[in-house]
Parts: sequence; structure tokens; C-alpha cells
Amino acid sequence: MLTTLFIRLCLDRVNLSVQKQCWNNYPCNLSLLEIYTRNLNFYNTGVMEVLKEKNMLSNIGVQVVIAMILGSVIGGIMGHDASMFSPLGAIFINLIKMLVIPLVAVALISGAAGLGNSHSAGKVGGITLGYFAVTSALAVALALIMGQVFQPGVGVDVSSVEGMFSAEYASKGELPTFWATVIGMIPTNVFQSLNNANILQILVFCLFFGIALSRQSEEKRTPIMNGVNTIVDAMVWMINKVMVIAPVGVFGLMAEAVGTFGFSALTVVFKLFVVYVAAILIFGFVVYPMMIQIFTKTSARKFISAMKKPQAVALSTASSMATLPVTMDVTENELGVRNSTASFVLPLGATINMSGNAIYYGLVAVFFAQLFHIDLGVGAYIAIILTATLGAVGQAGVPGPSFLVVAVLLAAGIPIEGLPLLFALDRIFDMIRTALNITGDAACAVIVDALIGEEPVAADEPVVIEQES
Repeated sequence: MLTTLFIRLCLDRVNLSVQKQCWNNYPCNLSLLEIYTRNLNFYNTGVMEVLKEKNMLSNIGVQVVIAMILGSVIGGIMGHDASMFSPLGAIFINLIKMLVIPLVAVALISGAAGLGNSHSAGKVGGITLGYFAVTSALAVALALIMGQVFQPGVGVDVSSVEGMFSAEYASKGELPTFWATVIGMIPTNVFQSLNNANILQILVFCLFFGIALSRQSEEKRTPIMNGVNTIVDAMVWMINKVMVIAPVGVFGLMAEAVGTFGFSALTVVFKLFVVYVAAILIFGFVVYPMMIQIFTKTSARKFISAMKKPQAVALSTASSMATLPVTMDVTENELGVRNSTASFVLPLGATINMSGNAIYYGLVAVFFAQLFHIDLGVGAYIAIILTATLGAVGQAGVPGPSFLVVAVLLAAGIPIEGLPLLFALDRIFDMIRTALNITGDAACAVIVDALIGEEPVAADEPVVIEQES
């Protein structure tokens, strides 16, 4: 109802003359801030209730698609005047970002505390990290292959958008060394890490603290964990309320993007976008289901069907953090994953499992190499795979996605001047890759749960023996 009312108001104002206003820039990509939740059963959340509505117009995924189309049309009609809608997108983005840091701290502590009592904690962690690294590398390889087969950067006329070329990002693509990354993960002041939103440092501290809590006696840890879990419940409630305005926020983002860059910029990268969507579909509906079919007893068809709900939320918010409640509910209740596994794998994957981003980096590298007529050798391809894989897995510690794209391009010796061409569709790219990212998280949870088998009973847990009657 709110969205319908808003759309009518927007249509009424299209024909009015508006005064141009300047608004502060804001980041549209949230892959950096995708974060953690904890071992909760997220039943009957507001998100799930929205998704269960039979009326298609009440489905948030349908609303977002309508908002994207309407935003693009109004942005094309109004041109730069469409910037009047940019605050709507900024409000939506900031509302989600507002929840990031507190949810990182309390949710990871809860998840780590739950896993800390498990005998298979080390095995779960090892398999999970290995899975993330392998799937990210496969995603980059698929992107490079499709880039060479379909050649999205060949024959593209950039004469109308050459004014957008810029070298301002050239100095922002340097990746830290291995030891610099390791040392940088350890916070010297955890409160400063929270203030600076350093996700990797928050991850390390909260994981350590959560495990420490799990080692305390039950009477000591129970009150603390109850408080932490209550805070996470409150955060999830807030996320559900923020999602109500997701279509309005997406409308504002699309109207401002199209109005600022125009359709000329969209046509330049349209072929890249089509190839990118195809690669995402192959990885999400072929590669992941095939892994599910091979490594688990869950059928690929069941997995694909169950993932429709979290994928719709991911497309709406472009945030794995906002999608986690639904992903947790689906993996535990529809795919049969144990809570102890899901509460660790899914939050961790929300930060470091970025197969959708890896595909994006690989395709963008090939696109610009073809656009600037650069022949990539074997060394360049290896550099792209390594840089994109490490960048996707370690994205939480990097200030923004554009900088990782710069790192990948520089590693392969590809000019970065054309990078602003991608900004027009950045929001759509982000929505689609987030949907693949959360699909990979869920697949990982199902596979890990199947590989670790039945977890032995902890020493301090009572063993109940049922007598036959």
C-alpha cells in the first residue's frame, strides 16, 4: 500500500518543473558490509510473512522489479532532475548500514559461542573456508571463459561516454601484503575497530570472545547469552521493518543513477550485463545445485525451490545481512541443516563468500581488456584469478567494491579509466551478485552439514537413553 501510494505521487510529479538540488554522494554497494547473524530460529519473521503473500503485487521481489523499471523510466525522462529522488535511496542504504556494526558484534559472538561447544568446530571451519576459496576461484574461471566466448567489450562504441573516463581510482587499487593483512586483522583497540567499521578486526575479536564465552560455566554464560540473543532478535525486527521501504529505496537509487548517467552509459555496458547475468544463472542454477547433488542427500530440485525466498530478499536489499534471517529459516527448516552448522557457516559466508563478486571482477577485467584492445596472456589470466579470488574472499577488509575492481585491473595491466561506466548499473549488479552470494552460503551450509555427519554428544551434555516398551 505504501509503495503504491508512493508510485502514484512520483508519477504526479514527473511533469512538474523541479529545482535542481545537490545531494551528498553515498555508496550503493553493500558487499563490504555484508555481515553476521547467530544461531537463532528465525520463524515467522516479517520478511517471511511478506514473502508468503499470495497477491503478487504484495511480494517484495515483484515490488522491487516494478520500482527498478519505474525508477529507470522516470530517471530517463527527468534526466539530472531525477536527483531529487536520491535521498530516498540514501535513506534506505543508511538504514541498513545503521544496523551493521551492532549486529556484527552481537551476532558473531552468539554464533561463535554456539559452535565453541561443538566437537566438530575445527572441521566445520576448515571445510567452510576451503569451500569458499574453491568456489570463488571457479567463479572467476567461469567469468573469464564466458568473457572470451561472448566478448562483451568487442565492438562497443564509447565515443558518447568518453567524457566519463577518469583515472582518479588509479591510486586506490593497491592490495596489502599477506603479513600486512594478517596483522591488520588483529585489533589493538576493539572500540576503535567498531567505530571505523573494520569488519575483519571485529570478526577476529568477536569470534575469539564468543569461543571464550562457550568455555565458561553454564550459570555464568547463560545470562550473557540471553542478553546477546535478545539484542539480535531486536536487530532482526529492525531489519524486517527496513525492508518494508525497500521498493521505495530501489526506486530512488535507479532514478538517480539513470538520470545522472543517462541511457547512453547503460547501452555501453548492456552486453556486459547480459553476459554477467548468464554467468550468475549458470553458477547459481547449475554449479551449486550440482555440488548439492554430488556431496549431499538433498536433491538439486529441492535446493533450487527452497532458495527462491532468500533470493527474492537478496534482490530487494542487495545485502546478505538483511537476507540472513530468511536464509537461516530456509536452510534449517526446508533443507534440514542443523542449527549449529547454519549459525556458523551462514554468518561467515555473508562476509567472505563472494562468488558473485568474483564473477563480476573477472568479467569486468575481460570487458575492459577488449574495450581497450589489450591481449591478455596466461600471466594476466592467472593474476586476474588470484586477485579476484583473494579480493572476493577478503572483501570485508577493503573499503569498497570499486577498489577491488581496480586491484584486479591493475594486476592484469588493464587501464582503469573506463571504470565510471559501471556506476550506472552498479546497483543492479550488486543486487544480482548478492542473490548468488547467499545461494552459495546456503549450499555451503548444506554440504558442510552433510560432510561432518552426526555430531558426537558433548561431555557435559546428558545422554538420554530411551527404553523399549
